[in-house]
Amino acid sequence: MAGGHSILITGGAGYLGSIMAPALLQAGHKVTVLDNFMFRQSPLAHVCIDPNFTAARGDARDEAVLKPLLKKADIVIPLAALVGAPLCDRDKIGATSTNYDAVVTLTKLMGKTQRMLMPITNSGYGVGEAGKFCTEDSPLKPISLYGVTKVAAERAALDRGNAISFRLATVFGMSPRMRIDLLVNDFVYRAANDRAVVLFEPHFKRNFIHVRDVARAFMHGIDNFEDMKDQAYNVGLSDANLSKWELCERIRTHVPNFVFVEAPIGKDPDKRDYIVSNSKIEQTGFAPKYALDDGIKELMKGYAMLKNSIYGNV
Repeated sequence: MAGGHSILITGGAGYLGSIMAPALLQAGHKVTVLDNFMFRQSPLAHVCIDPNFTAARGDARDEAVLKPLLKKADIVIPLAALVGAPLCDRDKIGATSTNYDAVVTLTKLMGKTQRMLMPITNSGYGVGEAGKFCTEDSPLKPISLYGVTKVAAERAALDRGNAISFRLATVFGMSPRMRIDLLVNDFVYRAANDRAVVLFEPHFKRNFIHVRDVARAFMHGIDNFEDMKDQAYNVGLSDANLSKWELCERIRTHVPNFVFVEAPIGKDPDKRDYIVSNSKIEQTGFAPKYALDDGIKELMKGYAMLKNSIYGNV
């Protein structure tokens, strides 16, 4: 691919973007990141030296901000979103306007030849049938506002055409804009710091994928766009359809004195329970590179550096 593409990433300074943008630059693409930098971090400081990198501060919902940036882009990756059920429930209007309306705005402003690669969540599958894998043809039954907005955004992108949607498993791994609240990241943090975790509904299963493999899936989509376009693809580790209890058992192989127990009361607010097939994207030649165990080891190193103690003297 001579010369690379010109790529606009909205929300490109987030957990996914701060891994994806440097990877795209390294592959020879021009990358513009639009972000409101709401998390007050500078996760892209190390790529500012790259002449192919541009940073823009602004709101991904604002047409006046988007129009000039879109003129220069042949690929758009809308990562800007309020991600996760709790954050969306706290700001329902923000969630709907960012996760859905902003994508609809993009579909209206984009030219016919411009391509969109979009992440949604495989939590759109909601509660699956026991022992039955969710494929891209399985019905979408999202249970959280987050899931609902992302499923609607996928529909808008695919209806417009010239788009690929990636239905991401629960992402894990270190990123310059870290999220400790994601399930694997959270449990490893607790194992590293508290040596214990209390599990709600520990038999609930879900699928997992490393943040660097998410970036690799998007790059795979860019390189194979014509063959993959106008479809949705599950992106996860096929050997990691695990329950929370099984996940804790895996973490315990790295942190031997880790204790986990089932909560006698209470429910998990995030009701997801399903197993996922990733064979569709695997058949296009994509294979993840980072195993769950790689991520656990990486996170243990990361948490030696990262202490989430914004308040308090210790």
